[in-house]
Amino acid sequence: MVIRSGLGKLRTAKQDGERHNQIPDTSIPGRRVARELTALINQRGKPGMIVSDNGTEFTCNAMLAWSDENKIDWHFIAPGKPMQNGFCESFNGRMRDELLNETLFFGLDHARAKIADWVGDYNGQRPHSSLGYLTPAAYAAYLTATCDRLRNPDQLRRSHVAHTAPNGVTSAETLTATG
Repeated sequence: MVIRSGLGKLRTAKQDGERHNQIPDTSIPGRRVARELTALINQRGKPGMIVSDNGTEFTCNAMLAWSDENKIDWHFIAPGKPMQNGFCESFNGRMRDELLNETLFFGLDHARAKIADWVGDYNGQRPHSSLGYLTPAAYAAYLTATCDRLRNPDQLRRSHVAHTAPNGVTSAETLTATG
């Protein structure tokens, strides 16, 4: 599962190719994120790992306790390296270009409705080449029907979230080699 803060106060959760739980609000504390993730896990199943940026809503004590209680590994991308969370960055860029930059929101309820419509279209109507030209909803249904789980990004022929050092290279060697 990959989640991202950013885009003001809008949080994105992605699992099995499908975008879930768009949360537009004026403030989204860690306890709210924990409740939303619990609901998502009850609906879609528990992920092998969650990847996120270092937003305060993810690094707070409420989220650390939640991930520990639920026995879910949490990977924080390196600060200032949004490319390590490429799935969400791609989605956020598309959402920004197609919706947020083009829409004047007249209030929070209006924003919630417009975002829900856009995400519904994104998940249910648009085929994605990275999902074998299925819609995200159809791809998620396929994974559920075949009891398969998307446990790593390589199943979509993508690179790892954060590259590991080559075999035999330690952090000190890497720092020395790069100057």
